[in-house]
Amino acid sequence: MSVQLLVSQASRVASAGASAGAGLFTAGHTIALTMAGAVLLGFAGATMLTCIQAILSDRHGAQTDRALSEANVGAAACAVLAPLLLGLCQATPAGWHAAFGLPVLLLAGLYLRYRHQPLPAPAGRPAGRQARLSLSCWLLAGLVAVCIAVEFCVVYFGAELLAATGLRTAQAATAMSGFYLGILGGRVGGAYLTRRAGRTVPLLWASLAVTAAGFGLFWLAGQPVLAIAGLFLAGAGLANLYPLSLALTLAAAPGNGDAANARTSLLGGVLVVAAPYLLGRLADQVGLRLAFGIEPVLIGLAALLLAAGVTRPGRPGGR
Repeated sequence: MSVQLLVSQASRVASAGASAGAGLFTAGHTIALTMAGAVLLGFAGATMLTCIQAILSDRHGAQTDRALSEANVGAAACAVLAPLLLGLCQATPAGWHAAFGLPVLLLAGLYLRYRHQPLPAPAGRPAGRQARLSLSCWLLAGLVAVCIAVEFCVVYFGAELLAATGLRTAQAATAMSGFYLGILGGRVGGAYLTRRAGRTVPLLWASLAVTAAGFGLFWLAGQPVLAIAGLFLAGAGLANLYPLSLALTLAAAPGNGDAANARTSLLGGVLVVAAPYLLGRLADQVGLRLAFGIEPVLIGLAALLLAAGVTRPGRPGGR
C-alpha cells in the first residue's frame, strides 16, 4: 500500500474517530464513557494533525513554512473562538453539548466536498540507509517538541501565576485570553512574513527572542498589567515556533517527511506531558514562581537545538 493511500485512509478514519469521540464525550452519562470519549478524541485528533501536516508538506513543498503558518492561524482562531462558542451554547436550551456538534458537521461537510480530490503525491522516498532521518532532522524535531513544551507549561499553569499577582481566580483565567490573542496575532504576522522565501530561520530566532522577553516580563512582574502584557508578548513569540520549526524539520527529510512528521509528533506528545508534570512537581517543592524557572532552560535548549539543527549535514536549504 502506498504512503499516499495510507495517509488518505488514516485521515478519514481519524476524522470519523474524532466525531465518535466527541459523541461519547458529550452523550456519555458515566465517567467511563466520558473518559473513553476523551481518549478517542485525543488519539484521533493527534492522528488528524499528523496526516494534515504531511499532506500540506507534500502539496506545498518549498512553501511548507507558509502553508503551516497559515494553517496555524486557523488553529489559533479556533482556540480563541471555541471557549466563546461553549459559553454561548451553555446560555441556550441546548447546553454546552451542542458546541461539539459544530466540528462534526464541519468535518462531514469537508468530506463531502473533497472526498474525490486526490492527495498530492509525495516526493520520491530515499532507499536504504538514505531513508534514515538525518541528524539535522532529529535535532529540529527536538526543537519542535521543546517549543511545544514551553507553550503548554504556560497553558497549564499560567493562570495560577497570574493569580499570584493579585488577580482573583476567575480574572486570571479570563486574562489568559491575552496569551491566545498573542498567538493569533503572531501567527497572522508569521503567515504574512513567510510569503517571501528565506525567512524561516531568521523568524525563528526573532520568535525565540520575543518569547524570552515576554516570558521574562510575565514571570518576574509582580503587577497584573505587566504580567498580562508579558503573557501577550510571549504568545506572539511562541506563535510561530511550532509551524516554522516543523517546516524546517520536514525540509530536512526530503522524500521522508511522513516519518519525520510522525517522530516529531511522538516527541512533542512526550514533552507536552512531561514538562508540565515536572513543573507541577517542582511547584510542590519550591513554589510555582521558582518552578517556572524551567521555562528559560527550555527556551535556551530550543536555541541550542536550532543552532545545531541548521548547521548539521542534512540541514534544510533555502530557508
